[in-house]
Amino acid sequence: MNYSVGQAAGFAGVTVRTLHHYDEIGLLVPGERSTAGHRRYGDTDLDRLQKILFYRELGFPLDEVAALLDDPDADPRAQLRRQHDLLTARIEKLQKMAAAVEHAMEARRMGIDLTPEERFEVFGDKDPEQYAEEAEQRWGGTEAYAESQRRAARYTKADWQRMKAETDDWSARYAALVTAAEPPAGERAMDMAEEHRQHISAWFYDCPPEMHRCLAAMYVSDERFRAFYDAMAPGLAEHLKQAIEANADRHTS
Repeated sequence: MNYSVGQAAGFAGVTVRTLHHYDEIGLLVPGERSTAGHRRYGDTDLDRLQKILFYRELGFPLDEVAALLDDPDADPRAQLRRQHDLLTARIEKLQKMAAAVEHAMEARRMGIDLTPEERFEVFGDKDPEQYAEEAEQRWGGTEAYAESQRRAARYTKADWQRMKAETDDWSARYAALVTAAEPPAGERAMDMAEEHRQHISAWFYDCPPEMHRCLAAMYVSDERFRAFYDAMAPGLAEHLKQAIEANADRHTS
């Protein structure tokens, strides 16, 4: 039996124009023609078409497909090995791209779900995600980071406003304490350091005293954190670090 170009195209899932092109470049010349000159494809032609489409699916250019099918000296295995290597590299690249897209989707899902206007309303000129990428690089593999992301995903605009109000209240009171020259190891400073720790535990992740101590070291060693706290009152970052350490000692002694 033989088939029309439309039937052959339908069998293979390609367009008639594709088969015309293959004929024109000599890649797939149908074995017969009708009395009217129309292309007719037999079983041998369809078998060749199947091989062409197989190589095309693997990414071979048409000239290499022709060489594989027509050149008796061509080594199909060597060609396939080369194409396998190319496909493997492409798969790895696509997997990385897919992972990046999934990561971006997860970041958006787990992030602060506020419009730009709401973010400005709640946080003013302080971007809550300014250090988000760095935070993930530092602590992305920790349970504390995962828990912080899970909680943040549930917070509403009202939650963020309440959290910021608590932070602002604590900041004002601690700045007043530093200005009054209260000692970092004094009862009032340690109590406010404990309040600071409880705030982290309530809103973000469980923060035991030793973890709080590590955070305190970062508040001084990282210039950005130091600037943030010292903006409340000169020397506040170092004062808070010492108060946190004294409070941690109090809890662990």
